[in-house]
Amino acid sequence: MIHPLYNLLPELEPDEMAYAQSVTIDFSDGDLQQFANMYRYRRKDTQVILLTCLLGFFGVAGVHRFLINQVGMGVLYFLTGGLCLIGTIVDLVNHRALAFEYNQQKMHEVVSIMKGIYR
Repeated sequence: MIHPLYNLLPELEPDEMAYAQSVTIDFSDGDLQQFANMYRYRRKDTQVILLTCLLGFFGVAGVHRFLINQVGMGVLYFLTGGLCLIGTIVDLVNHRALAFEYNQQKMHEVVSIMKGIYR
């Protein structure tokens, strides 16, 4: 049987979907709908992270770090040319992990907001 969250958020990566299902395991259908609506606009797509990381090869390094709220690293990448392109290349390889870590934080924020609403 397909989990109801899959129908609400079909754009999630498989590991992100599994994590979201584990976080929302005790949610009702209405709660899942609200979670999906709140989370959809807070998450970052892995392709957006990849494309903004590629900007590092064209002189604008670190944009992807700003998108995932790592402002210090974004400034460092911008001033050092993506740490002489080495950091940019590493981030290209790890762009999925960067997006997943950011999205995990956003899932927990949404869940804590929802728990605050219901208490």
